[in-house]
Amino acid sequence: MRKILLLFALSNSVLAIGQNGYYSDPVKIQMLLSGSFAELRSNHFHSGIDIKTQGVTGIPVYAVADGFVSRISVSPTGFGNALYINHPNGTTSVYGHLESFRDDIAKYVKQNQYKQKSFRVDLQVLSGKFPLRKNDIIAKSGNSGSSGGPHLHFEIRDTQSEEPLNPLKYDFDVKDKTPPKVFALMVEPLSDTSLIKYDTKKRRFSVVFYEGKYHLKDNQIIPVYGELGFAIETNDYCNGSWNKCGIYSIQLTVDDELYFSCQLDRFSFDESRYINSYIDYETYININRRVQKTWVDPGNKLRIYNYLKGNGAFKAIDNKIHQIHIQLKDSYGNTSTLEFKVRSKPTKFIQTPNIFVEKFEYNRDNQFETNNLQLEIPQGALYSNLNFEYKTFPVEPGYYSEIHVIHKKTVPLHKSANIKIKTKNLPKPLGSKALLVNIDNKTGKFWTAGGIYEKGWVSGAVRSFGEYAVRIDTVPPTIKPLSIQNNNKLTEANQIRFRISDDLAGIEKIEGFLDGKWALFEYDSKNNLITHKFDKERFEFNKSHKLILNISDYKNNIATYEATFWK
Repeated sequence: MRKILLLFALSNSVLAIGQNGYYSDPVKIQMLLSGSFAELRSNHFHSGIDIKTQGVTGIPVYAVADGFVSRISVSPTGFGNALYINHPNGTTSVYGHLESFRDDIAKYVKQNQYKQKSFRVDLQVLSGKFPLRKNDIIAKSGNSGSSGGPHLHFEIRDTQSEEPLNPLKYDFDVKDKTPPKVFALMVEPLSDTSLIKYDTKKRRFSVVFYEGKYHLKDNQIIPVYGELGFAIETNDYCNGSWNKCGIYSIQLTVDDELYFSCQLDRFSFDESRYINSYIDYETYININRRVQKTWVDPGNKLRIYNYLKGNGAFKAIDNKIHQIHIQLKDSYGNTSTLEFKVRSKPTKFIQTPNIFVEKFEYNRDNQFETNNLQLEIPQGALYSNLNFEYKTFPVEPGYYSEIHVIHKKTVPLHKSANIKIKTKNLPKPLGSKALLVNIDNKTGKFWTAGGIYEKGWVSGAVRSFGEYAVRIDTVPPTIKPLSIQNNNKLTEANQIRFRISDDLAGIEKIEGFLDGKWALFEYDSKNNLITHKFDKERFEFNKSHKLILNISDYKNNIATYEATFWK
């Protein structure tokens, strides 16, 4: 039996969970959530809570405690417009996807954007620049960055470590009396000789709820043999919302003996991608369902596990019936339990040969090479040992290499793997336009994986297995004016807008010039919009103006738009 100490024990008492009254709510409307702390997202745990803003932008946002603005970031992706406030108790509050900052803060941001000649800025702010009192208005809520709809993303972080803490363990006015819901159980074989219902494949079981607990449909006893793991498909919900939220803690017991326990009070951003080992990644990729495992892969370094027997796996080799309990809790202590039985039942095993080309180990660097491919997987990129598979398809029209099937997209990578693909029939003048693409073998669609051409090879770093090949991008981005007609007549009084897009490599740089001077264009990447708002401090009215707009992609294809207008 192995006990894992919680490495997240908070030594500073000012960070102790549940400081009643220290924080006020960041908005003064009803606190309804559309997302919770540690909710399962693509490649990461959610680092805060998402607060609904009644389906609109422009809701006032308040400082939750005394402090000062320590950081301001503006980005076309991620948190969009975001504000960070340091507090005397050793925490930092974070406010993301904002529509706008308070006037004095907004003026400071714009000054720095013009100074850096960049819409995207990340500003570290001196402590005396913007002091704040609890409940001071700091911004308005919005939908900026990668937000999927109007809301406020809110976090509490440990200032020193920058690790996000669970805000629902503090005294914010969020109501939740709804226990987690269980949708299915998955049982997985964890060795080559393990069996689930007399088969070597993982099995998914439906559940029903009665007598205060979840049970397997038809109350079946699952025949199993060998080392196996249990995984559970579950979500939590808060009062007043049907948005999916995350589970706070999971415990697995077998015959009343604790095998597994995890608890999500905090994590580090460096660890967040381990979510791909925390869930059954293959199931997520294949059917877009996230099931949470109650065992730990050897390469999973998440520090949320506070108790494991072995690695949490169960060995069923004694020809007996075993009682399994999986207990789930949300941050407010609402509890659900799944209860079922398995029977350890030996049976004759016929092993199917596993065809692979190389054995990769999770705890070392791994390399693979052919005449047309070089692959390097660094130590720490794999969560467990891997029987590596590889094959190729011939060059197809539009491609400048073979199509390389590099293992399976259902196996996650924690770190980037380096690949080099040898080109075929690529004209030398087009080398600078060559890049790697990742191909969906079902639809034939592809998207950029970056890459640089050198001496007949294209090399790049990729974060997933799958099908890769070389293509070229010689097409510049497109620019569609939304506020100017016939290159000379404004159709909007206070701003100029364009819709921009690129077909492959992606937008790298946006440069706008008004009357020969750099002009700020705000970039909304999810809607492919750029906007310049006329600024009395930097723009002369009642005269003719010359606009030049240059949009370049990552392969240095450049589109230019020019216009002359009166304003």
